[in-house]
Amino acid sequence: MAINPNTDFTSGAVFTADQANRFPRGIMAFTSVTTSDTTITSEEVQVTSASFTAVANRYYKITYLEPDLYNGAGYMIGRLRLTNISGTQLQRFDNTIGAGNDRFMIVNWVGTFSAGATVIVATQTSSSGTGQAVRSATSPAQLIVEDLGPA
Repeated sequence: MAINPNTDFTSGAVFTADQANRFPRGIMAFTSVTTSDTTITSEEVQVTSASFTAVANRYYKITYLEPDLYNGAGYMIGRLRLTNISGTQLQRFDNTIGAGNDRFMIVNWVGTFSAGATVIVATQTSSSGTGQAVRSATSPAQLIVEDLGPA
């Protein structure tokens, strides 16, 4: 789909509903998790978005932030999925951590959805051993869904 940007506005021009609908609508869903998960082995849901109503032919940006990941000798795999852990994978990111190191992870996706109620889940998998997602009130995991405007 082609990008459908707004127009330039001039003094005295009539502002239309079509022009108003071309503006981004901002944050559609926001979820924050402060409880750590120190037992990640197979793919597990880490953050679930609040349900939001997607509008067809609009771009959405999803951002999943995991502030502190640890895996003794491997990597962590972050995914964004539709609906639940077995839902369609939207994006994947592999983060090599290495022994004795901590890393953060940001997984982004931009695209369109079918119209209707939509839920996004962010998951993590550990490649070897048990991975950890360390969080706190001042260092939460976050999942943000933003409306960017028409496609």
